[in-house]
Amino acid sequence: HWPFCAQKCPYCDFNSHVRHGGWDEAHFLAAYKRELDHVAQLRADTSTAATSIFFGGGTPSLMKPETVAAILDHIAKQWGIAPGAEITLEANPNSVEAARFTGYRSAGVNRVSVGVQSLRDDDLKRLGRLHSVAEAKAAIDIATATFDRVSFDLIYSRPCQTAEAWRAELTEALALAGGHLSLYQLTIEQGTPYADLYARGKLIVPDAENAAELFEITQDMTSAAGLTAYETSNHAALGEESQHNLLYWRYGAYAGVGPGAHGRLDIGNVRHATQTERNPERWAALTEDHGHGLIERVPLSRAEEADEMLLMGLRLTEGLDLDRLKRRTGLTPSGTAIQNLIDLGLVDVVPSHTAEIDRSALDEIRACVGPAGPESGALSPAAATRLRAIGRGRFILNELVLQLSQSFVPAEMRTFPQSAS
Repeated sequence: HWPFCAQKCPYCDFNSHVRHGGWDEAHFLAAYKRELDHVAQLRADTSTAATSIFFGGGTPSLMKPETVAAILDHIAKQWGIAPGAEITLEANPNSVEAARFTGYRSAGVNRVSVGVQSLRDDDLKRLGRLHSVAEAKAAIDIATATFDRVSFDLIYSRPCQTAEAWRAELTEALALAGGHLSLYQLTIEQGTPYADLYARGKLIVPDAENAAELFEITQDMTSAAGLTAYETSNHAALGEESQHNLLYWRYGAYAGVGPGAHGRLDIGNVRHATQTERNPERWAALTEDHGHGLIERVPLSRAEEADEMLLMGLRLTEGLDLDRLKRRTGLTPSGTAIQNLIDLGLVDVVPSHTAEIDRSALDEIRACVGPAGPESGALSPAAATRLRAIGRGRFILNELVLQLSQSFVPAEMRTFPQSAS
């Protein structure tokens, strides 16, 4: 996690900081190396090479390419970097220069994610962005010419945004996009200037019904363009999915390094939640005193892991692997809770291979969805392995997670949903 930004955006609650006087980059590089060494000691087993590395922020494109190269060299020294590993760096258009992108490519970065956020100049100003639409398009062109894989972000459901306006903007975005596009609904986060304006009635955003319409427009248009959703807010051509983000959503282990970074590390046979000090200067000082900036390293209970797996897995179009949930945590949502949501058209249950073979036809594949057919009257344990949010359920994921989490039972007590007929 690189914590510095040129300016703090009014909607952002990420751990980002503005330092008008700049920062001592060599000082922070030394701190990153110390914390990487500490994570390597915690894991003990360094026989598995890194398969993905993600420079997030903040604004990582404010880093010198030499700093990125030194961090990657240190990771390679500790773990090795697997052939074909995905190495992503987030960039903002205002900090993009052709020479710097070339430097990142030379350092080892092979994928870039550009924070465009809007293709409308007035909205960019309202979002607190420092770049123009022209600069954003130039940045995408530079990135496409430099890297094999490029993604960019847009925020929709913005103040006073209409369905017609979003259709027009998304049409432009799809014409610019390569194999990946991240499309996020604006969320009013506590503690941000937008939250204050919203509370005082000075910021009007689309209501739930209109936001749902914008969400459906997004799904329909991206699918028609060949960039179908593989996660709630992420769309890609087949094979272009972000492998690093898939690791999160599939509940893999990862190291969080840098100010305010979160991680999930398997230490021994126990998964631990880690968090580092958020303030950049205090974090760096802690690495000098203790070799790391961790302020929290908590072993997770099986129930906590089950909640996290549910929260992350339901965001995926492929859904949550119920068999893996059962094996890892010993818990599973009750059959009654799942059936209730099936009856409401909010979730379905399918064999693993169905989700993997054709994620572009999720709502059309019904043959294996519970109930398993009028003859059986129940889902077969061999067939029912993935739980997926569908239809409007994809728009109310938090409510689905809450209901399913409250229904968790020991796996041996699980009964499969009965046929509604």
